[in-house]
Amino acid sequence: MEEKPRMGVFGRSGPRRPHLAQIGTGVAEVVLRGINSVCGYASPNSRRARSQLAALEETIRAGREAYLLGFGAGTHNAGAALVRVTAAGTVELVCNEEEERYTAVKHCTDYPEHSVDAVLRRLGELGVEPSELAACVSCWDYAGAVASIAIRPMLEEAPASLTGKFVEGMPESVANENIGRLIRQAPRRLMAQLGIDRRTPVVGVRHHDSHAYFSYAVSPFAGDPEPVMVLVLDGSGDDATISLYEAHDGAPKLLETQGSSTIDSLGTLYGFLSSTQGGWPILSSEGRYMGAAAWGNGDRFTNGYYRRLREIVHLGPEGEVRLNRALANWPRAGLVEPYTPELTEILGEPVPLDQLWHPDAVLNVEDVRHPEVTRDRVDKAAAVQMVFEDALAHVVEHLIRLTGSDRLVMTGGAALNCVANTRLLECFDGDWYERQLGRSGSGLNLWVPPTPGDAGTPMGAAYAFAMRAGAKPGGALQHAFYCGSGPPAAEVEDAVAAEPGLESISLGRCDEPEGCLRVADLLAHLVAGDRIVGLCQGASETGPRALGHRSILANPCNPETRSLLNERVKHRELIRPLAPMLTRAAAERLFELQPGAAADDYNAYNYMVLTARARPEAHALIPSVIHRDGTGRLQIVRPESDPLTHAYLVAMGRRVGVEASVNTSLNVGAPIAHTAAQAVATLRRAKGMDGLLLVDAEGEARLLWLRDRAEARQRLLDAVQSWAAGSDFELPALASV
Repeated sequence: MEEKPRMGVFGRSGPRRPHLAQIGTGVAEVVLRGINSVCGYASPNSRRARSQLAALEETIRAGREAYLLGFGAGTHNAGAALVRVTAAGTVELVCNEEEERYTAVKHCTDYPEHSVDAVLRRLGELGVEPSELAACVSCWDYAGAVASIAIRPMLEEAPASLTGKFVEGMPESVANENIGRLIRQAPRRLMAQLGIDRRTPVVGVRHHDSHAYFSYAVSPFAGDPEPVMVLVLDGSGDDATISLYEAHDGAPKLLETQGSSTIDSLGTLYGFLSSTQGGWPILSSEGRYMGAAAWGNGDRFTNGYYRRLREIVHLGPEGEVRLNRALANWPRAGLVEPYTPELTEILGEPVPLDQLWHPDAVLNVEDVRHPEVTRDRVDKAAAVQMVFEDALAHVVEHLIRLTGSDRLVMTGGAALNCVANTRLLECFDGDWYERQLGRSGSGLNLWVPPTPGDAGTPMGAAYAFAMRAGAKPGGALQHAFYCGSGPPAAEVEDAVAAEPGLESISLGRCDEPEGCLRVADLLAHLVAGDRIVGLCQGASETGPRALGHRSILANPCNPETRSLLNERVKHRELIRPLAPMLTRAAAERLFELQPGAAADDYNAYNYMVLTARARPEAHALIPSVIHRDGTGRLQIVRPESDPLTHAYLVAMGRRVGVEASVNTSLNVGAPIAHTAAQAVATLRRAKGMDGLLLVDAEGEARLLWLRDRAEARQRLLDAVQSWAAGSDFELPALASV
């Protein structure tokens, strides 16, 4: 659909040169489809794609098992995934490998060689040959993506957008000069790595479909007979920035799209404002800025920035959201000169591009220097957050009125804004449904997956292809431990040997009930005594949140824990919040769980994608995990999904009176640790971390610490000895340390 400019009292929405952008993008897409076809891609509706889809349909009808490889390269969060279609015709996830976890480069855009290797290992474990894969699918329709994300924005504001400023000011995830070559070479590299016929195509899947199909299929609503809404919002897809679906009979159906230009996306809006005000690159800025907003004035009537900043978006009919291009200057000059004089008058000068620092790529933690936290800065953050919430609610209200549904699956990178997610539940409650739609007993029910961003799209592409061939959802997701596997014993030994200052004791096996309870009790004893301990066990979490397999644990009852963790362990801003992990019973005791998140026993609270208001008792019991606005971004831990972490929380209940813990990701200035070596490196970089509990793939647990941190070493050993004295477990290795 052609985007036409619109003038209004508030400014201008829509591109200045819509016809040029439309023609130029169309021509570019035709050329790119021809090039990509030669390189080994099959467009979503091409003959080769239809042929592979038909073959999978026949396999499903015959009741045979099938495997699909999902793939993403060249854009942020490269990776590969393996998905199985069972003999019963249901689709289920085997693994979702994120390249950043292997390379330790946040939002890695490279060809995902390590991720594909991990998929090959899983195929080998399953006894499946790569040549038996039913399809290899990409989470982008790359021709449409390059045309829409790289070409269209350059033409929309011509001639201003054709200057060097626009190209220089593109976000890092788009501006990588090697992306085009990498995308073209990816199919051949993939087939060579898999060892299969190089003529096998990589079938493109519409990007928003890659988000939508997986998120719906693993939601608690997938088996509902009633219609389910699915909403995708991100920086940009390959043909839209917002996609609205209605799911019936086990599959989403696209209803409408908005925003053919990435300039008008909510993800781009929040990314540019959080980056230029917070001082971090886009993709690293959004979550940090959301956390800062809680310290600001969240009242729309009294926040001094909100009323004027609200003019930066135009909320049109039928849920339309457009950027005010007369107020924002990034459509013409990117991050080099992102503000017009009018926007500078509202928010002040933006942080210059050359002064942005990357918090996920810190080489030396001693060099970290955070900008001063002032009332103005956090009030601006609150204003940006409220503008984003207004626009999100506008889109959601339209989708509700369009479908009449009260079940919403929300996904795409913008769905990581857990504060805005919770606002939706508060806004569209039972009173709203009764008042606006005349329906009593209804209120919005919301579910967000643990991987709403692009890290989840390789598996999403495989899900979309399988479901189009007739596969049905295979049940609600219960955990996120699908990246890699537990570190093998040999890998642990190598990691320990590579760090000469490391000491350790064996705690025995924890893969059976008695050993699990023993190790969990020691861990709780350490944390209850204010030791800070890392935990590395099993497969990593897929998605941006640590959920108990790659976590740093600390005492939630100590009010000093937040400042200690932020300053001495994570080396980040002192106002950054800490998240609580809790048992199901403790979550209900300490927080006001939303009825709109109650599906499948409050499954939505398993993944830190929602906040909940703390009850008065929580402020007294677990002050370090209650954020400035009186909420917590909580995670409920289930015994069937994570026995060790759940047993640890139960043991915390015995020792401190509450089954809760601080949970933050096992990383310092890098992606979440994945391998044993990365976990040990985190222990070294985190100056205030006392020890690391590392469980290998065979279930053997060991506690590690650093010899050269004499005070921390003694504190840890004293605690271990006091625990051993009061337990039946003997630690023969302790005497030799």
